[in-house]
Amino acid sequence: MRIAMMVFRLLPIVPYLMLKIWICSVCDKISYKTGFKASRQITLCANWAGRVTIEAHGQENIPKENGFIFFPNHQGLYDVLAILHSCTTPFAFVIKKEASQVILLKQVIGALGSLVIDREDIKQSMLTIKKVSEEVKNGRNFLIFPEGTRSKNGNKLLEFKGGSFKSAVKAQCPIVPVALIDSFKPFDENSIKPVTVKVIYLPPISYEEYKGMKTVEIAAEVKSRIEKAIEEYKS
Repeated sequence: MRIAMMVFRLLPIVPYLMLKIWICSVCDKISYKTGFKASRQITLCANWAGRVTIEAHGQENIPKENGFIFFPNHQGLYDVLAILHSCTTPFAFVIKKEASQVILLKQVIGALGSLVIDREDIKQSMLTIKKVSEEVKNGRNFLIFPEGTRSKNGNKLLEFKGGSFKSAVKAQCPIVPVALIDSFKPFDENSIKPVTVKVIYLPPISYEEYKGMKTVEIAAEVKSRIEKAIEEYKS
């Protein structure tokens, strides 16, 4: 219902927005920073039309230098939009194959140069991990959902997969934990009532802090920090 309301309220400019993001997704000459700007513009419009308020905290924790990876908890298809709204630093993301053909999301993937991962194909998954690490080393920023799939238990987290952190280890980059609160409500609840989603950017974990840890230990640490933030900010 909320997606339908977003489309209806933006109907006069939907063709323009769709054309703009489509051009960004297919034109190789357009940088991912330009694609990010277009994607964020659409997100801001969609959130206004869908009566979604983003309450962001800790934006000062987003690294000033590029070449880092966001690791948020995963609640639903809306998660990326919440972070796009609250973050002005360009980033791409890794998305599972099953969700990569969703209309608009597919174009945003192309506009940002995001990567699709097939969890059933180990070889392809490893190539994606390698590609992310190379991109991050070259100064791009990424977002990876360490749960691998969305939690269907509200603000409760699933286990974080150690393999999700291999790209960060290979790139030796800062890890930025991100706590999402009520991000499942905009698209997963059949309602058009105003809703507030909270995004909390936690202090980055430098490579020096985690270089001696196994990926499963890194996963447990990041999960623990996000759970504490959710508990602190959820009320």
